Amino acid sequence: MINTKKTFLFAVVSVKAAVILLVTCATVDFDTSVEANSGFIKHTTSLIDKRIELKVDSVLALMTIDEKIGQLVQYSGKWNATGPSTSERDQYKYNKLKKGEVGSMLNVASVASIRETQRIVMENSRLKIPLIFAYDVIHGYKTIFPIPLGESASWDLDIIEQSAAIAAKEASASGLNWTFAPMIDVSRDARWGRVMEGSGEDTYLTTKIGVARIKGFQGDDLSATHTIAACAKHFAGYGFGEAGRDYNTVNIGEYELHNTILPPFKAAAEAGVATFMNAFNDIDGIPATGHRHLQRDLLKNEWNWPGLMVSDWGSIGEMIAHGYAKDLKHASEIAINAGSDMDMESYAYEASLKTLIEGGKVSIDVINDAVSRVLRIKFQLGLFDDPYKYCDTEREKTEIYSKENLEIARDVAKKSIVLLKNDNQVLPLSKDIKSIAVIGPLADDKNAPLGNWRAEGDYNSAVSLLEGVKQAVSKSTTIHYEKGIELTVPTVKPGENQFLIPLEFNTTDRLGIKKAVEAAKKAEVVLLAIGEDAYQTGEGRSQVDIGFKGLQLELLEAIQKVNKNIVIVLMNGRPMDLTRASEVAPTILECWHLGSESGNAIADVIFGDYNPSGKLPVSFPHHVGQEPLYYNQKNTGRPHGLKQVTYSAYRDAPRFALYPFGHGLSYTTFKYDNLTLDKTEIKATDSINVSVSITNAGDTDGEEVVQLYIRDLVGSLVRPIKELKGFKKLMIKAGETKTVTFTINAETLQFYTANKKWEVEPGAFEVWVGGSSVATLQKGFSVVE
Repeated sequence: MINTKKTFLFAVVSVKAAVILLVTCATVDFDTSVEANSGFIKHTTSLIDKRIELKVDSVLALMTIDEKIGQLVQYSGKWNATGPSTSERDQYKYNKLKKGEVGSMLNVASVASIRETQRIVMENSRLKIPLIFAYDVIHGYKTIFPIPLGESASWDLDIIEQSAAIAAKEASASGLNWTFAPMIDVSRDARWGRVMEGSGEDTYLTTKIGVARIKGFQGDDLSATHTIAACAKHFAGYGFGEAGRDYNTVNIGEYELHNTILPPFKAAAEAGVATFMNAFNDIDGIPATGHRHLQRDLLKNEWNWPGLMVSDWGSIGEMIAHGYAKDLKHASEIAINAGSDMDMESYAYEASLKTLIEGGKVSIDVINDAVSRVLRIKFQLGLFDDPYKYCDTEREKTEIYSKENLEIARDVAKKSIVLLKNDNQVLPLSKDIKSIAVIGPLADDKNAPLGNWRAEGDYNSAVSLLEGVKQAVSKSTTIHYEKGIELTVPTVKPGENQFLIPLEFNTTDRLGIKKAVEAAKKAEVVLLAIGEDAYQTGEGRSQVDIGFKGLQLELLEAIQKVNKNIVIVLMNGRPMDLTRASEVAPTILECWHLGSESGNAIADVIFGDYNPSGKLPVSFPHHVGQEPLYYNQKNTGRPHGLKQVTYSAYRDAPRFALYPFGHGLSYTTFKYDNLTLDKTEIKATDSINVSVSITNAGDTDGEEVVQLYIRDLVGSLVRPIKELKGFKKLMIKAGETKTVTFTINAETLQFYTANKKWEVEPGAFEVWVGGSSVATLQKGFSVVE
């Protein structure tokens, strides 16, 4: 083999040659032989990293303390940067920008505003370190995709990655380069409003979907103009807030933390996510923002993650309210030493860090580490090469809300729909049906389908269910539309932002029910659009009642008396109590808040242009009293009982779900058989191949999500009764049989044991394969020492 040494002289040149930073030479060895091609790629990647590190060090060496602290500050830019400042606070931010004492801005969107804000820094500050611009691009930018919980119901990692890539393309075309997504909090309580923002109750599914979204946002090259930096949030435990209340305390043990909550974050770090965001909650008394063990010891040191940790909005200052910090200075000391690099809107670091450094409470090494992480991501994004690289007005005109993007949004939306119930095969409907009644407060709603966290999605821009039905049916079909009831009482003017304003529900105005009943009498089938307003879920939207608000059940009952052929088109952002609705309606179609193309996607499923393939990423309860509810519970010492009461159960409700995790019907029937294991006994380092045959026993082609579950029967810790460990989504034609194979290995079987490490323990295991978490096709195997 031939070793070639090459010496590189790197120069970092700021915009307009304001400052030239000469970097000492670095010598890098790499192998140029054909045989070592894969090694060459690894060394080349390492070379790029080393070049960036040298640049980071060179910039850091030129910075004053004030400039360093400034890089750790993130402001929200609510004002129009292209116009005059509108307040004393805005003028303060403007002056800080001019001095180069701001590292990032959020909520500045549009090429014009971002270019002007960047210009303030680049034309006035000493070192001209560019800003990074962030925004909550959660499920689309202008083209809105299904809410993350809904999109997770697709169990389709390819389309999830694709939707994130389109969101990144649109956001970057508007000048942005950082999103606060994905949320990878495992959440098991339907009362929590932010359940809509994640991937549900399961650690494995959340991990896979989180990595797919990160890949979509960041692509293969973070410096490309169509990609943006992703953010894994909220680190950690946010989804386990007590009683489902947002921002609430979290009481979990070390083993639950490692086995349930941390794996998606570890996978995100390994996938190269550029940033993390810490959480509002405390964990066993320590606020996540000030949790040194999680942020510095585990994430940055043990996991060796080089990225940037940003606080959540004001969470550094909120440690005072927690009772963990006595004032803002103390909060800053705790947060920066714990590993929280950037202060989002607490104004804590800019006010306190310099004094803390001078007083020896915070070392300059801690500051330099945090600043390096900020600079690193800016170099990775290419902002030092061109601070205006994302400010392309032509891209902004052509790549946002395009026809192509909307077509993909429709595809993602239809694949996110879950057929919960279809007694008597009411669906699919014929497009030549004589008459349909489209009824409900959400039937012609063009705003609710956009969901919460809709970024720059325009008010009332979604395709409504009524519009989708009208476009799908033949001209001979008569459509009877009635709203029936109002779901809410207005608390803001049409088009105004409802994000911070509580909803009020209509509980008195029943005048439209009579008209809805008359419409139902005239129709062969009723499509009843009920569920939740877009702002019933999201941040701060926790609620104790997860049933139908207002007069919706009353409307359902009235219609059911005159027409039994009801299809509930459910639009919602959380698992709901559907017990009464399930008793009354033969068909329930879970449609979530599906985004821009909602009505068209729902019509695709209703009229059979697409055979529904979605599966629930969350369990739907019989009653809110079951919450938190999840399929992978642990057995107690008294798990079973028939006649006696002294066992772990409710006296007035089932223990398990009305519609379980992984559940979802199709217009065809899938039959599972021939479950085989190529071994029944292995060592921890070996693997087992599990295969199963799936036959489409119906006359309609369809997609099925084949799910693999495992149970470790005896462990050093009590293990869940069943855990998802694999899934594959595949198309099976009518009458066709396909064989699916899964591999069980150490990665599948390991957990964080009583030894406080990840390992496989010997013993007996059970494995199930099927179409939901209640799969019954089962085999056993053993791991021996």
